[in-house]
Amino acid sequence: MTDDGSDAPTPAHPAYGVVREVTPFASVLLCDNPGVMELDGTNTWILRAPDSPDCVIVDPGPPKHKHHVRKIADEYDVSMILVTHRHHDHTGGIDRLHKSTGAPVRARAKRFCRNARPLHDREVIDVAGLRIRVLFTPGHTGDSVSFLVDCNGTHAMITGDTILGRGTTVLDPSDGSLNDYMNSLNRLIVEGDGCTLLPAHGPDHPDLIPVARFYKAHREERIDQIRAALADMGVTPQRAKPMKVVKRVYSDVDKELWPAARMSVKAQLEYLRHNS
Repeated sequence: MTDDGSDAPTPAHPAYGVVREVTPFASVLLCDNPGVMELDGTNTWILRAPDSPDCVIVDPGPPKHKHHVRKIADEYDVSMILVTHRHHDHTGGIDRLHKSTGAPVRARAKRFCRNARPLHDREVIDVAGLRIRVLFTPGHTGDSVSFLVDCNGTHAMITGDTILGRGTTVLDPSDGSLNDYMNSLNRLIVEGDGCTLLPAHGPDHPDLIPVARFYKAHREERIDQIRAALADMGVTPQRAKPMKVVKRVYSDVDKELWPAARMSVKAQLEYLRHNS
C-alpha cells in the first residue's frame, strides 16, 4: 500500500513529484533538480514510525523549488528538520520549510540551525517514533553527517552525499579531505550492519555495507592510479597540477565531469602529500 493508502504499485526511482515509500518508516520525495553533481536530483527523506502522526524531514532541497517544499508542508506534520551537509541543493529549502511548519532545524553547522542547537556526534534523537543516531562522517564536506535510523529494531542509514545511490562522491577540497572520507567510510561499514542505504542522490539500496565497501575499494584504486600517474609524470604530489592528473587518471570519464574530478584529485593529492 502506498503512502496515500491506495493499492497502486510503488513507483521506482526516479519518480518526481510523488512520495515513494522505501521502508515502512522512510519515504522519499525526489526534487526535480537533475544535474552533473545532483544526479537525478536531491532526495528529501521523510521519516516516521508507521503509527506516528508527525515526521522528520532530512534535507529540504534546493532553493527556487517552492512546489517541492509546499508538498511536504501541505501533506505532513513536520516536527523536526535535519540537514546532512552545507551544499545548497540540500539547504536551499530550509527557511521556506521552517517558516511553513515551524519545525526546528538541526545541522552540524550552526548557521543552518533554526530554533535549535547544532548536532553532536553520537547524539540520539527520539522523534516521530524513531531513534536517530547522529554520526559525523566528514570528507565530502567538513560538516557532513549521516543518520542511523532505528524503527523497532529495523535500521536504515541516511548518508547524504557521503555515499550515493550510483556513481561516486566528489570531495570538496575547500573543507573536505580524503583522509576524513576514508575514516567515514570505515565508520559506516562498522555502524551500518543490517542497514538499508538511503542516499541524498540516486536510488536507495537494501544493504549499505557492500556499497560502502565498493566506495572504499574504489578510492584505494584511484589513489594507486594517481601514484602511478605521478611516477610516470615524474612529479611529486606537492608539485602536481590537478588537471594534468585528471587527464591521465580520469581519461575514461566524460569530460563534462572533469571539473568535479579535479576537486577530488585536489583532495587526493593533499592526502598523498601527508601519506606518502
